Amino acid sequence: MPRRIDYDWELPTEIQQRLGGASYGAQRIIHEQGHLMVILHEPPAGPGSERKPAVFLRKPDGAWFHKGNNPGERAFAKLLESYRAALGTFEARHAAAETSEDLFQVLGPLIPLTRAAMNMQAALQAARDAAKEDLMLIDLRDLAVEITRGLELLLADTRMSLDYRLAHAAEAQARSTREVSRAQHKLNTIAALTFPLMAVGAAFGMNLHSGMENMPVWMYWAIFAGGLFLGVLLRGWVKAPEAPPLPAAKSAAAKRK
Repeated sequence: MPRRIDYDWELPTEIQQRLGGASYGAQRIIHEQGHLMVILHEPPAGPGSERKPAVFLRKPDGAWFHKGNNPGERAFAKLLESYRAALGTFEARHAAAETSEDLFQVLGPLIPLTRAAMNMQAALQAARDAAKEDLMLIDLRDLAVEITRGLELLLADTRMSLDYRLAHAAEAQARSTREVSRAQHKLNTIAALTFPLMAVGAAFGMNLHSGMENMPVWMYWAIFAGGLFLGVLLRGWVKAPEAPPLPAAKSAAAKRK
């Protein structure tokens, strides 16, 4: 099991007792004995659950430190800038997306990034409430709000674009299905109309003596008219709509009768 990294700084016992042994945990603040620890996450690189922590500590004298005794102000600005850069990258990818697959590739990593930005904004707001005299936290909080709003709008726009393309594809598929069904119905109608004539023609076209070789010409036209009449009847049967099912109540009453 991985162990939490202990940085080179002195922490009050109250803060140590609120830290887990495996990791720093979710984005949050710990305010004890005048020390303010702000636990944030770097922008997630994938949809997995592992997050790289960015831990800041404000001492009672107002000095900020990052992962030990490193200056904290510059690291804070760099962290927020990494979120802003990620927002710009996904905006460019969204603008260049041409297919639904491209939008899926944008949507997948954009969801955890937006969630991380929202949690970062909440943690910075809590830090601002805990250290009201620190003016740097105001700027950081406002920048986090701006970044989070941009990510939320981009996420909503990506989802809407994907839904539109999926709906458009479904409509195109439905139109294609209707066209195929209409063409098939026309072919069935033509086949129903000509089938009796083709059957009669095939029967009389066989090289067999049927005794009708010397019959008058009007007999040929009578047979043709009879086959055409049967074709019309068959065509009507093909095009007849299916009878709607009886309601349950009427069906039960009919059975009782």
